[in-house]
Amino acid sequence: MIETHKLTKRYGNLIAANQVDLKLDQGDVFGFIGPNGSGKTTTMRMLATLLNPDFGEAYVCGKSIYTHAAEIRRLVGYMPDFFGVYDDMKVIEYLEFFAAAYRINGAARRKICEDKLELVDMTFKRDAMVNQLSRGQTQRIGLARVLLHEPQVLLLDEPASGLDPRARIEIRQLLKRLGELNKTVMVSSHILPELADVCNKVGMIEKGILFVNGRVDEVMKQVRQAIVLHIKVTGDAEAAAKIVAQHSDVENVDVRSGGLLVVALKKG
Repeated sequence: MIETHKLTKRYGNLIAANQVDLKLDQGDVFGFIGPNGSGKTTTMRMLATLLNPDFGEAYVCGKSIYTHAAEIRRLVGYMPDFFGVYDDMKVIEYLEFFAAAYRINGAARRKICEDKLELVDMTFKRDAMVNQLSRGQTQRIGLARVLLHEPQVLLLDEPASGLDPRARIEIRQLLKRLGELNKTVMVSSHILPELADVCNKVGMIEKGILFVNGRVDEVMKQVRQAIVLHIKVTGDAEAAAKIVAQHSDVENVDVRSGGLLVVALKKG
């Protein structure tokens, strides 16, 4: 459903996404972990066809982001970290407005909106003013909005950001439900344990480099066992990697482009 090959985006001298390789299948719930400025949002925006890469390829539902952007947008639900709501509009009116924008006809529109409100446990707020909702309630309405057109792929950029502990739990429960609907979900966060129990795959990105990527149990084991270092080599990176790999404290060495070594050290 999502596949990238060396996906790269630069902003001047800054490489926001550095040769990112991903492969997500239908029904995967992928936790995309990294600090602010690590490349999470940039990668998601490229997959949503809102940002053009400088290099590399990406396919969503088998379609290239370069040649089938309009088709991909009909198949994807993208929820940014912060999104605007309209003043003086009820929750149900807000959803119906976006349902109309998705060209959902009038006969089906109200039922679809009601169904999505029920899915995100917000039926009790259907007639509330959307700009008076709490942060957690606003995030749930945002999820309902991106689900209106029944997307096959969901790109959720830090949906739990700024929420209190209870609201974070509610968002995790919603993510579990989305996984049960057999949708491909990519959800970003700063915190690995926050997503570990709702995802089947996890990737960790920093400074644009996806340095860990795999199934949750494998990644959790790797994180527990190793500290990861990034080493820039000015000479022969392959030769340097062989020397580093011989050290007893080294778990694994991966050679990346530009003379970069990603070195995993054993803990303890």
